[in-house]
Amino acid sequence: MPDTPILLGSASFHARLHEIVASKGAPPWSVRIALSDHVTGTLICQAPGHANDRHYHLEDEWWVIVQGEIDWEIEGRDAPVEAMQSDFVFVPRNHFHLIKPKGSEPTLRLAISKTGEPHRHERSE
Repeated sequence: MPDTPILLGSASFHARLHEIVASKGAPPWSVRIALSDHVTGTLICQAPGHANDRHYHLEDEWWVIVQGEIDWEIEGRDAPVEAMQSDFVFVPRNHFHLIKPKGSEPTLRLAISKTGEPHRHERSE
């Protein structure tokens, strides 16, 4: 679960990536960078080989890869999306996805998602 308080908002307009990373230590960790009524930005750090659970959301989700290499298995795609530093990844709503950090260094990604949107693990069909 991301830490509180939120780093950016009405009281703070600026944050430095290297200071956030230095304060958090070894992965895994996450911290909310920005939060509004509609959109949340969360910085997520994971070690290689530390995959998330397979899940989906009712809203679209985006990421910016800040560091490392990550494979995204996305429902409906024959092969994983292979993303690395400076890449953007999009997963449409209602698509299961599995995020798998790889390589030899911790990964950092900025997730942009709808505020309050939880992980869903089963579909009610």
